Amino acid sequence: MSELPEKQVKRLRALIQEAETNLAAAKELLISIVGEDDQVITPRSSTEEVSGKVIEGVFDGQMMLGPDGKNYPIPANYASKSKLVEGDILKLTIADDGSFIYKQIGPVERRQVIGTLVQHDGIYYVEASGREYRILLASVTYFRIEVGDQVTIIIPADNPDATWAAVEASL
Repeated sequence: MSELPEKQVKRLRALIQEAETNLAAAKELLISIVGEDDQVITPRSSTEEVSGKVIEGVFDGQMMLGPDGKNYPIPANYASKSKLVEGDILKLTIADDGSFIYKQIGPVERRQVIGTLVQHDGIYYVEASGREYRILLASVTYFRIEVGDQVTIIIPADNPDATWAAVEASL
């Protein structure tokens, strides 16, 4: 009979972990849609010509830091699929209709390393070369990777203090 409560506790822990992961995904998606200041972001194709305010900034792994010291939210799916790396230079055009159009204009030098996906408190990291690099939840879902999986990540070649990485591929 003692096995039944153990199984229930194990199942409850799994459900709580799943709920925390879903909550983190929902928060990241919300920030990618409305930003941290609740300004709606409508990404559009970067190939079309658009007039509006242009801001250049540096990607910090999750957001773009503008020259005005303001953080501009980057849609997580764009950052993940574009394999943006901490330190990349981005151009943000805030179109006359209020939409945000991002374009990578200055990629930093990169290097690839292989690591293992780990998770702490609902946040995903890749453990590689004796360090842990944070990765976007969008990368975890896009590449369908699970804790313990081996992945190739991209890190800035000239920034030993980088805390973020982009996922290149699941192995």
